[in-house]
Amino acid sequence: MDILIFAPHWGSNALAPHVFIERVLQAGFDGIEMSLPLDGAERDQWTGLIAGAGLQLIAQQWETVFHPEFEDHRAALQRYLNNACAARPLFVNSHTGKDFYTFEQNCELLALAERIGAAHGVPVYHEIHRSRFSGHPALTLPYLRALPDLALTADLSHWCCACESLLQDQPQTLAAALPHARHIHARVGHAQGPQVSDFRAPEWAAELDAHLAWWDNIVALRRAAGATVMTLTPEFGPAPYTAALPYSGKLVSDAWELNVAMRALLDKRYRR
Repeated sequence: MDILIFAPHWGSNALAPHVFIERVLQAGFDGIEMSLPLDGAERDQWTGLIAGAGLQLIAQQWETVFHPEFEDHRAALQRYLNNACAARPLFVNSHTGKDFYTFEQNCELLALAERIGAAHGVPVYHEIHRSRFSGHPALTLPYLRALPDLALTADLSHWCCACESLLQDQPQTLAAALPHARHIHARVGHAQGPQVSDFRAPEWAAELDAHLAWWDNIVALRRAAGATVMTLTPEFGPAPYTAALPYSGKLVSDAWELNVAMRALLDKRYRR
């Protein structure tokens, strides 16, 4: 099984495309995970540059967060997923639904995503993320029971802060959810937030070990299932994900540097 490690565009949005792509290449990533512009010409510029650099693409859809009313959310999901799929990425990572929508409403959105992905021949995975249909394990499990083929992006840092734990008290949740994971967001969270200050620091050793154990499990499950590719994206984000000191606003760590360091850890752990 090939292991591919992607660079997040999140946090580097201010960089010109060619500057960011060169940064990705120098850091040794296999591809880029990003949200694509709705403007067709701008989208095609990005995809052309990415392909020309020999990089793979994972498309994101997260902008539906700005559309809380259900009908508007459904229309936005359709628009953004069609745009993302038109770029012919490996797959689309989608922030889908809301934690306050009904089960039936979120199922309608998941079915819509399935139809759009099938029409384009592009898989759509749904990210475990606070405030989405998957924002808490107790919210997510009914969807996994109802939709046995539901594919998830495992960003378990969100469940850590949603459950105020490292999930050690609910192994049954992980046993049910991890077989659905098709992609990993390799960010380390903790009981009070979705991002530790520096995953290499000794005070965060328990958190890093917990996340590595989950990722090991997912990789093993995908190998056992006969998957040919497994993808991971280090996803330490900018402020306010990265903590800042009061008054000065000085960041306590550099998200890009953490993502590059996590890439090296994942490369050593899963490819060497």
